[in-house]
Amino acid sequence: MPSQRDVRNRIASVQNIRTITRAMEMVAAARLRRAEQRTAALRPYADAIRRMTRSAAQAAGGASGLPVLAEHETLQRVGLLLVAGDRGLAGAFNSQIVRAGVAAAAACEAEGLTPVFFASGRRPAGSLQFRGLEVAQAFTGFSERPAYADARRIADRVVDAYTAGELDRVEVFYNGYISPISQVVRRETLLPLSQASVMGAEEDGSGEAPSSGEEPKQRALVEYEPDPEVILGRLVPDYIEVSIYRALLESAASEHGARMTAMRNASENAGVLIEDLTLEMNRARQAAITQEILEVVAGAEGLS
Repeated sequence: MPSQRDVRNRIASVQNIRTITRAMEMVAAARLRRAEQRTAALRPYADAIRRMTRSAAQAAGGASGLPVLAEHETLQRVGLLLVAGDRGLAGAFNSQIVRAGVAAAAACEAEGLTPVFFASGRRPAGSLQFRGLEVAQAFTGFSERPAYADARRIADRVVDAYTAGELDRVEVFYNGYISPISQVVRRETLLPLSQASVMGAEEDGSGEAPSSGEEPKQRALVEYEPDPEVILGRLVPDYIEVSIYRALLESAASEHGARMTAMRNASENAGVLIEDLTLEMNRARQAAITQEILEVVAGAEGLS
């Protein structure tokens, strides 16, 4: 049985850890509030950009000559952009993105395609390299508070790779924020535009597509000035940048929520462990007292 000193030292160590986890929980909760506000403020704008891009693409009817809109004749290389965090201690936040990306890469290889990894965050980049997978480029240092300039930098890289023929399709993986205890892995296609998520079902502003039983909303006819091809050429870069920026903000909010939940669970587990160690220390103290009484009695009997 461990001595009282050993158990007391373990209790002090666990108490110090609980102090740290509680502080990290409070910091994550404060940052989560700001991240939620930024995400909620961007969602209407991102949905509007998607609706405008969809409408202009349908009006153009594929007549635009922009390289970023052209669908490549053959599909060989697929770019996979994994958006996660720079730090750990956030539960399964980082690992579930890496697992989703690796599973998508395996599916691409099964179809005879070549996956090309891009990573936003040190954790996904390090995890991919640890698995022996090559990362074309990693973007780090801003996962907890991304700026629009960071999204533009990532967008410029993937768009240049697509227009140069290095990639034939670009997909992004990120944690969509639902609540502090619930994040869902989302997979969206950015390029080519004909296969992009923007061309899918209409969203209602909350990120959810209408159910199949709902009637599609009637929309007024739109007259474009200048031509829809010109407008589409201006909208597509914004659409790609805003889509990546939205993924970064959703991921940031999910990271703070996951870290807050993980640190709260760690604090609660530390409390349970402290209770168990306290009981163990009391048993050790009682055993020591009993042993001393027995020694006193034995000594008294020896003198009598």
